[in-house]
Amino acid sequence: MSAAEMLAGAAPERTPDWHSIEWRQVWRTVRRLQARIVKAVAEGRWNKVKALVYLLTHSFGGRALAILRVVSNSGATTPGVDGILWDTPEAKSTAFGTLRRHGYRPQPLRRVYIPKSDGKLRGLGIPTMTDRAMQALHLLGLDPIAESQADGHSYGFRLERRCADALEQTHLLLGNRHGPRWILEGDIKACFDRISHEWLLTHVPIDRQLPRRWLEAGFLEKQSWFATTEGTPQGGIISPALANWTLDGLQRLLAEHFADTPMGQGKSKVHLVRYADDFLITGTSKALLRDQVQPLVVHFLKERGLELSHEKTRITHVEEGFDFLGQNVRRYRCGKVLTKPSSNNVKTFLSKIQETIDNSGSLTAGEVIQRLNQQIKGWAMYHRYAASKRTFSRVDHRVFQMLWRWCRRRHRTKSGEWNKRNYFQRSGHRHWVFTGVLQGRNGHGYPIELMTAAQVRIIRYVKIRSAVNPYDPQWEAYLEARMGWQWAQTLTSRGRIEYLWKGQEGRCVACGQPLRFAEEDCQIHHRMWRSRGGPDKVDNLELLHANCHRQIHAQERPTKAAASREGRS
Repeated sequence: MSAAEMLAGAAPERTPDWHSIEWRQVWRTVRRLQARIVKAVAEGRWNKVKALVYLLTHSFGGRALAILRVVSNSGATTPGVDGILWDTPEAKSTAFGTLRRHGYRPQPLRRVYIPKSDGKLRGLGIPTMTDRAMQALHLLGLDPIAESQADGHSYGFRLERRCADALEQTHLLLGNRHGPRWILEGDIKACFDRISHEWLLTHVPIDRQLPRRWLEAGFLEKQSWFATTEGTPQGGIISPALANWTLDGLQRLLAEHFADTPMGQGKSKVHLVRYADDFLITGTSKALLRDQVQPLVVHFLKERGLELSHEKTRITHVEEGFDFLGQNVRRYRCGKVLTKPSSNNVKTFLSKIQETIDNSGSLTAGEVIQRLNQQIKGWAMYHRYAASKRTFSRVDHRVFQMLWRWCRRRHRTKSGEWNKRNYFQRSGHRHWVFTGVLQGRNGHGYPIELMTAAQVRIIRYVKIRSAVNPYDPQWEAYLEARMGWQWAQTLTSRGRIEYLWKGQEGRCVACGQPLRFAEEDCQIHHRMWRSRGGPDKVDNLELLHANCHRQIHAQERPTKAAASREGRS
């Protein structure tokens, strides 16, 4: 297939060779169409939006990225009711022919159950590979629209946003000396399972026939088919976007009823922070939240077939503290608002560590360490933006106690001195470091030691701006700068920045002057913009001074004439 065909959004005339796809061109084509969708939404040209979505969902690039997403995620090895997997290049190439709207009928979901944190079971619906890819394909067109109209302080299941943004926004609101003191902790009862199909299909801005078929496909359980008359299937690729679409608008509704300044300086101080179906609403008093805000929320949800969970929804004073997204937020007597890992989160984490140790069976110490390091690093990295120093130390001590008991159980006839000599070493300034040997692929063993949560550096998180739309090219420079900051804060990404810095001999590519990281004057630039399909790989990145970076973006920003030419391509 020629580049011209892909730029025009042409569907493939023949089955493409999966390994011959030009992914740079694919990303460029799709990102360009998504940027045009954002522009059309901003201008209120909804006929143009529908035309662009049609072009995107019928393009070669759109189909290629949809298949890529399905075969690259963690569920790629889990089949649907048909038992089919796309696990070979030939299967992936053949999949292009299945992504056609004409004659398409989604199959029922395969029902499975996974445990929830409260001990109950959550039902998941596993679509077939074709149904997943069709959802991913249409999500490419829906997501730019959703991002253009999303609530500014909605952070769940959105590009460039995560739990840390929601927690930092909460801290900013409550940490203000004149900020609100009362919190409505909202939890929507079985949100994904109860969304009104009628409301959703009336308000979704894309072709409604396909969403209707997905919603009404039903599911198979124990060889029996069950109809679905409400809710979006948990497990579907497009379901989080549809759930967000359903809940977006609550922030605007509250703003209309309780006019306030951005950081809560007005009389009501009513503000929303939402992550998926968990949300907080701040206010100046319990009566305000109970008598005015909560009825408004109840009515908003009722229109969408939803209701608040009476068990989990409550109104709390900030000095009592509350749990949100695995962390506890509380104002202390000194006047400071601190965010720490919640007791339940710590308890759950330690239970998982204990389970890993108990199920180690015949694993060597090195293999146990390898598994534990993944868990410890993931948990500590999540909580590194909170006041977690003391919690990290307590957790490290508990893990040490678990491993010491593991050693004593494994070698019942050996002394404590023997266990210390064989399993615990000194590493730098650290004593009693649990160590082992891990076998490499070449058969040679290499030493490995247990990491501690305290090794993860605690830093202050910088929240994303609420207006950012990752599909809008005007935010390209901002997102690049933000990526550079995130890379610099992670243990694994510093190597990439150092690699670029050494390759450029410590000098700016644009002006040739030295780069000084300490002055925070170094930024990462994508030679080919991400909005034009540029990847996040080192061969597309270079380090620039902040001013040089701004200059390059000013020179490269498309003019109206250029944008018009792109629009006709």
